[in-house]
Amino acid sequence: MLKTPILHPQILAALGSSGHGSGVLIADGNYPFVTRSNPSAERVFLNFVPGKLTVTDVLSGLLETIPVEAAHVMIPDDGSEPAIFREFRKLMPGTELEEHDRFAFYDKACESDVSLVIATGEQRVYANILLVIGIVPPG
Repeated sequence: MLKTPILHPQILAALGSSGHGSGVLIADGNYPFVTRSNPSAERVFLNFVPGKLTVTDVLSGLLETIPVEAAHVMIPDDGSEPAIFREFRKLMPGTELEEHDRFAFYDKACESDVSLVIATGEQRVYANILLVIGIVPPG
């Protein structure tokens, strides 16, 4: 039995084969998963029904499993801040959210370093976050 909060074998395998600098995209239900992410990234579809699982549900589990070096988010064209950003900051104190417009965010998600894409049933818009895996310091 594992001691990590994540039990999903496909996610664990993708994280185990990722390393420092690899990207993990957690995307809302509106995100174009196939056309706007690295084509060689592992894709995990957790969007069984709308509202289950949410981006913050998945983020919480990942934060207990991997170190996060950076976090990128998508902002609306009008520059307003989606309410979910407050939740991201609460879950990741001390991690600055690097904001990108929609197409710049898509470009980041398509980069070759993105190794895992997790589709959620999140219904809030602009609830996408791209995590960059950090390092585990020695001993």
